[in-house]
Amino acid sequence: MTTTVRVPEERSARVPAEQRGPGRDRDSVRLLVSCGTEVSHHAFVELPRRLRAGDLLIVNTSPTLAAAVDGRIGHARVVVHFSTRGDDGRWAVELRDPDGRGTTRARAGGPAGTEVRLAGDVRLVLEEPLTPYGSRLWWGRVSDPDVLGLLRRHGRPIRYSYTQRDQPLSVYQTVFALPSADGGGSAEMPSAARPFTARLVAELVSRGVQFAPITLHTGVASAEAHEPPYPERYEVPEASARLINAARAGEGRILAVGTTAVRAVESAADAGGVVLARKGWTDLVVTPEQGVRVVDGLLTGLHEPEASHLLMLEAIAGRAAIERSYGEALSGLYLWHEFGDVHLILPEEGPHAERCSSNYR
Repeated sequence: MTTTVRVPEERSARVPAEQRGPGRDRDSVRLLVSCGTEVSHHAFVELPRRLRAGDLLIVNTSPTLAAAVDGRIGHARVVVHFSTRGDDGRWAVELRDPDGRGTTRARAGGPAGTEVRLAGDVRLVLEEPLTPYGSRLWWGRVSDPDVLGLLRRHGRPIRYSYTQRDQPLSVYQTVFALPSADGGGSAEMPSAARPFTARLVAELVSRGVQFAPITLHTGVASAEAHEPPYPERYEVPEASARLINAARAGEGRILAVGTTAVRAVESAADAGGVVLARKGWTDLVVTPEQGVRVVDGLLTGLHEPEASHLLMLEAIAGRAAIERSYGEALSGLYLWHEFGDVHLILPEEGPHAERCSSNYR
């Protein structure tokens, strides 16, 4: 996507869909459907009619953490965004400055040795940048090893300046979120799945659509940064790997719900596209040059033109298709960000197959 395109500020979704008026629910958002350069406009509740029996949705079960905690460096107030827990017990963290409006603004990271005082006399000491080429995220060591307990007691969901007000953590949990065995989770919500409701999931299942759960604990993205994703923890369980491979062997389409689901399942695939049961860390960045081996399509939110996620969308659908669909989203006044509208990218099919539609009327 060209960086000359800008999303107008008024196109940011400031509150969740269910808070925009009486009788609304999470699924009260719009659905942009693209199939190649063919684009159509729908309500998200029409999703079951855009899919067909045998399609398989890969969904991320990672719960969202209350990952923002207030702290002080000397007399200066800061906000710590806890991103990812390392194997050695350290945490990748981002320090932010309060902006006086209940949100935060970017702050330079470091230097090494910086000590942040947190609630309950807990100390965080920055040790080194997460990567040698960036200084936004740092590895830090916390004096109390129970960081997840600290987040439960004193944390709140990460919130960016385009949102209108603080929201309870429940607003940032998707219908697919499950407690992790180790209590871990995502610093930021796997938001593509947010519009799903239990009612909509039941309708999809009744129409023969299958679900394959995976887990990827997403780290801090920071709206201003537009950096490639950092290494993240993921797991593709054996049962999901079997479901995905069986759908690929049949006529079902493999559709990922969110870029996190794409990253996880593509990380678990071998050179031939067979998905294996795997867990650990992934540093995979999906690009058009690399392509995808497993997924046929994607349900995702709308991303800023500078966002690295757009490379993944281009890898799945092609640059021309993404440029066309984003032009339609802008002219159609769709809403961006985690409380906004969603985009369903379907694979192009043969001339005698149904395109951008389902088997249901």
